[in-house]
Amino acid sequence: MAWKSKTRNLQVFDTELSADTVEWCPVPTSNNVLVCGTYQLQKGAGEEDATPSRVGRLYLFKLYEEASMSPPLTELQRIDTAAVLDLKWCHLPVSEKILLGMAAATGELQLYMLSDKQDGGPSLQSISSLEVGTERLALSLDWSTGRMDSSAVRVVCSDSSGCVSVLSLDDGALTSLSQWKAHDFEAWISAFSYWDTQVVYSGSDDCKLKGWDLRISPSCPTFVSKGHSMGVCSIHSNPHREHILATGSYDEHVLLWDGRNMRQPLSDTPMGGGVWRLKWHPTHQHLLLAACMHNDFHILHCQPALDGGGRCTVEASYKLHNSLAYGADWCHLPLESNVPCAPPAADLVESLTETTGHLRIQYESPTASFDTSLEDDVGRYIPESSAAPSGASDTTSATSSSGAAPSESHLLASCSFYDHTLHLWRWDRFQSDARHESRQT
Repeated sequence: MAWKSKTRNLQVFDTELSADTVEWCPVPTSNNVLVCGTYQLQKGAGEEDATPSRVGRLYLFKLYEEASMSPPLTELQRIDTAAVLDLKWCHLPVSEKILLGMAAATGELQLYMLSDKQDGGPSLQSISSLEVGTERLALSLDWSTGRMDSSAVRVVCSDSSGCVSVLSLDDGALTSLSQWKAHDFEAWISAFSYWDTQVVYSGSDDCKLKGWDLRISPSCPTFVSKGHSMGVCSIHSNPHREHILATGSYDEHVLLWDGRNMRQPLSDTPMGGGVWRLKWHPTHQHLLLAACMHNDFHILHCQPALDGGGRCTVEASYKLHNSLAYGADWCHLPLESNVPCAPPAADLVESLTETTGHLRIQYESPTASFDTSLEDDVGRYIPESSAAPSGASDTTSATSSSGAAPSESHLLASCSFYDHTLHLWRWDRFQSDARHESRQT
């Protein structure tokens, strides 16, 4: 049996400011919660040499699976703040609190708590912040809880001065444990090894990937890799497979590593665009999501490389963004039985409701084979599967050519920068009999 796959757009949301990070909540009770962060550089008024300001906004959304007659994502809250460089949820509650960390352009690591409002809906409440340094930008963060281990919860943060900081939580407040100069240029990314949280990794504009052991002096890294030829901007430890690390770079390559041997990567996959973010699937050890800046979003099948003798392959791609592909994440909700879907076309006239914040966008493929709009002529949201013309069936259909239901479905969110859009989309995989299809053709 062979596998086929299709991607399908479900919703597009205008973030107004440039969008650079999206994160689904990994805590099971809130898997339907999504956050999105934005970053906007504003030139100073008056004098030409006035210092520009960096502003942003933090959005909170909830996914309503049963609301097939309106957009699946509903905005619950927006918080105007300093520009957001990175967002990460703690993977499990801490003292029964669901926590979100934010790396801000003010050089602060900010902490939010997800709580219920009086009307029963979730909201974000600021509870703590810590400045990692003056005149610098906090660029990334990661929690030590990737394997759902609640002991000694810590956060690692990197910044624009090349420093890496490790922080702890004390009664909900952030406390600095250590900070060191890790790189000569911007440290775009920092991450824990989820299997040994005394080990952290960092990547920088100096083209170096480094490892650090928190049990010894950080003045000396455990390794320095020059496997990437340009700045290293993405690192993610595989939470399902010990020793496995994925890294991405402006050099447009995704490298997989065995942490026990950092001299040579297990695999090297060219992506055709700078790899800004990498995310391992919440439950499948072999699936890796890549946000590739100038070349869209791609899902890599990594099993051959993990088995030690093959290459990663692109299993699916999402190409409906019109700008830099920056933020991407997998939804942790199981989608086998209940997924966001569109109503029958005949029901649209009576069932469509007014919505706000959704873009009217025309998508055109390089061959002009299809275009689709996500709003009708009066600005009301139309679920994509009902709005798409017949020419879009190859890229948007949720059923296989034989009419079979998907064998496996995944929900994802992604965002792009200059067109300031957040996309909700779905990836369906189908099993097909390759021998039967070859006889048909």
